[in-house]
Amino acid sequence: MKFIVSSSYLQKQLQVLGGVINNNNTLPILDNFLFELDNNSLTVSASDLETTMSSTLEVESGSVGSIAVPARLLLDTLKTFPEQPLTFVVEDNHIVEISSSQGKYSLAYADGAEFPKAVELADPSATTLQGDLLAAAISKTIFASGNDDLRPVMSGVFFQFSTEDLTFVATDAHKLVKYRRDDVSASQTAEFIMPKKPLNLLKGILGGSESDVKVEYNDSNAKFTFDNVELVCRLIDGKYPNYEAVIPKENPNKLTIDRTQFLNSLRRVSIFSNKTTHQIRLKMAGSELNISAEDIDYSNKADERLTCDYQGDDMQIGFNSRFIVEMLGNLSSDEVTLEMSLPNRAGILTPSDGLDEGEEITMLVMPVMLNN
Repeated sequence: MKFIVSSSYLQKQLQVLGGVINNNNTLPILDNFLFELDNNSLTVSASDLETTMSSTLEVESGSVGSIAVPARLLLDTLKTFPEQPLTFVVEDNHIVEISSSQGKYSLAYADGAEFPKAVELADPSATTLQGDLLAAAISKTIFASGNDDLRPVMSGVFFQFSTEDLTFVATDAHKLVKYRRDDVSASQTAEFIMPKKPLNLLKGILGGSESDVKVEYNDSNAKFTFDNVELVCRLIDGKYPNYEAVIPKENPNKLTIDRTQFLNSLRRVSIFSNKTTHQIRLKMAGSELNISAEDIDYSNKADERLTCDYQGDDMQIGFNSRFIVEMLGNLSSDEVTLEMSLPNRAGILTPSDGLDEGEEITMLVMPVMLNN
């Protein structure tokens, strides 16, 4: 088995696949890339059992075969080469020899048959959407998902496909983000929970991509196919909480404010907040917003006044500043609207502008009790 491939082309593809490999694998074979050669087509795969990703490369070859090559060693070597053709020759004594214009490098390989096979999806439903759109949906929601091992359903992003629209939801019980697109739809209704790791991989590859992504899914697995890449992952098992029930419908108090100004002010004031609660206080009256924070233990205190457009009763409400800062940082609008009903009910943050046609974002943040 022998093939010739460009060093930078191979490195670029392997760099992406390397994101799948865990640092501490239970099975030693998972520390490898699987190389499957079929004449001029080389398919490279990486897996952690939950997620398997493969990429098909064009190479010069006339042979067929499969081997498992140590991933870290190969990546570290490829990073050091300038652009040039590399020749891989697989010897019988479990050694693969790489020849470059500078020299020769030998590394041990394992039998490709030992590598776990990717799951074949039985009877999947499918929908197709643009790569950039999927990447946007992931980056707008994934930051709000939880990290609690006791509640695995909240540690992923909930995909809700219908014949009218696509909705993506993430929550950790303190904050919630719902991202909806009504300019794309699926052929039939479906719901599933995607884990974070494959979503982060997809977000990294698909940002700015105009390729179509085919999404196939059944009850236990999902598969994403685009360009020369295929990603199969196991879904999170369980029922997603009824998120619509926690979004308050009646919110008479409405604050509209410049997003950047609000964000910068919160960042400054929150430095003076209590290090465990990160509590900030918003006080609204007329066209004035007062943002304050206090750390009684250290006698630290900060207070800022901003002009805003506020309609509703004068009120005070407390929030964890980290959540609001994170939400504002994930929006790109010039102005945002914060809608509230009572100091003990969730606030709803939405962008006032800057959205694409058919795009809708709703962010919800739970308040914290103010100690008056």
